Amino acid sequence: MQVDAAGTTARMTHPPADVRLEPAVPADLPVVAALMNHAYRDPEGSWTNEADYLSGERTSVAMLRAEIAASPEGRLLLWRGPAEEGGGLLGCVWLVPEAGARWYLGGLTVEPGAQNAGLGRRLLTAAEAWIAGQGGRAVRMTVVNVRESLIAWYLRRGYAPTGETEAFPYGDDRFGVPQRDDLAFIVLQKPL
Repeated sequence: MQVDAAGTTARMTHPPADVRLEPAVPADLPVVAALMNHAYRDPEGSWTNEADYLSGERTSVAMLRAEIAASPEGRLLLWRGPAEEGGGLLGCVWLVPEAGARWYLGGLTVEPGAQNAGLGRRLLTAAEAWIAGQGGRAVRMTVVNVRESLIAWYLRRGYAPTGETEAFPYGDDRFGVPQRDDLAFIVLQKPL
């Protein structure tokens, strides 16, 4: 079933009408894992890559399955290109309801070859609208503290630091192999 991201609250900017988010199915996971690894860990992937401070895979099919199983109320949503252009995966985002009407947003990924054309902003806006359509009133995320350009990007989109930090899981290879010892997550939040 496709979810039309156009439903939103009056306090939000309406997402572009061409952004349709659909839930991932198990057959999508290999393509999602490949997209995330290319965007985040390939040194030539995109401006969002983490290769300078994290090596190894960003995710795998097994890790995606485990994350979905651990949060069955969460949704891995996909944005595909137009069918007439092949319908390839343009982006994805992982959304999980938290306490109250707050949702966690993670894994926002856009095909590197299509970046710098506003697709990330459009995907983020569509994800926020989807959350609002589920009754969500706030979005929380964590970002690695050394990702200054990405943090600045989220700040320009209305997110603000909460003042909280979370320890980076050194020794847990699910997050990659750290190349430096000063990593942590900062928490950003935005009301909808």
